[in-house]
Amino acid sequence: MDEVGFLLELLEIYSPSGKEATLASYLAEKMAQLGFDVQIDEVGNVIGESAPPHPCPPAPLPLRTSAPLLLFLGHIDTVPGFIPARLEDGRLYGRGAVDAKGPLAAFIVAAARAAPSLTNIRIVVIGAVEEETSSRGALHIVDKFKPDYAIVGEPSGWNGIALGYKGSLLLSYRLSLPAKHNAADGLSAPEEAIGFWNRLVAYAEEINQGKARRFEMLDLSLQEINSSGDGFVQRTEMTISLRTPVGFEVETFKEKALGLANGAELNFRNEEAPFRADKNNQLVRAFLRAIRALGGKPLFKLKTGTSDMNLIGPAWGCPVVAYGPGDSSLDHTPNEYVEVEEYLKAINVLERVCHGIANQQAPKRRG
Repeated sequence: MDEVGFLLELLEIYSPSGKEATLASYLAEKMAQLGFDVQIDEVGNVIGESAPPHPCPPAPLPLRTSAPLLLFLGHIDTVPGFIPARLEDGRLYGRGAVDAKGPLAAFIVAAARAAPSLTNIRIVVIGAVEEETSSRGALHIVDKFKPDYAIVGEPSGWNGIALGYKGSLLLSYRLSLPAKHNAADGLSAPEEAIGFWNRLVAYAEEINQGKARRFEMLDLSLQEINSSGDGFVQRTEMTISLRTPVGFEVETFKEKALGLANGAELNFRNEEAPFRADKNNQLVRAFLRAIRALGGKPLFKLKTGTSDMNLIGPAWGCPVVAYGPGDSSLDHTPNEYVEVEEYLKAINVLERVCHGIANQQAPKRRG
């Protein structure tokens, strides 16, 4: 098949979170042509199982069969902001080229190539919805599958293997104060808000003291700040994003933040726990062999963002990594692109991983 043309077609279909239906229909049709048994589930996830030699029965898909299950979990949604898809100077540009249509396209091509010659494993590829917002797609399927191995589609670089992601938390700040003259004593609502932000930053610096790696640190990011007034009341609102490390005590932080707020209203939402996977397992070894066979030097990575790996990693309890072509620093940027050479190398790595897993004995599951 035309691997580059396939990804280009995915990039041409705009699919921000909540508006993935057009891409889902196209993807289901394309995967069926490649030999998958495909369905679109109740929330819009595209689910394809390699048809030969393990046909996929009608919905709902079984949790397990006797054959070990290798599950690829990508996502079909992107952040907002359409970028015209194009191939230029060996690069594929478009929204999702890196995050994460590039990894998903690599999953589908690799699985389609490998499946016909594999007789002792099942391969399922899922394009999930709303990963960028609520993880609705992953939440819907997490109890419907119990894979023996899982690969999450996120950019790691073709020779990179991501083993962990930070957790996340959103903090909303709201303060209303009586309007006052500029020359009067006391702080305005915006000044109070800035004071809270500065106190929170100082607290994070205290927490991070002595920690050398960013994966171990608490990261704060001021996403939005808005002030308004009607002549009687002055209001300020802020949204602060936190990236939390493994072992971080979220409830302790909430109590501390409330104490620093000086009476402002705080709300916490979108809490997601951090996750770090083990690297001493058959899946990781299959990746190491595949990358080395193609002349690469494998790199283990710990990511400072979050992904569906945070959700499915602890729930499934199986060997899991995140993998995909692309430079994650281009995530969500207006110039998002993936190198064609890297995309093609990632497909070759994944195809080798499929064969490597098939040639190994199924692991003993915990619990």
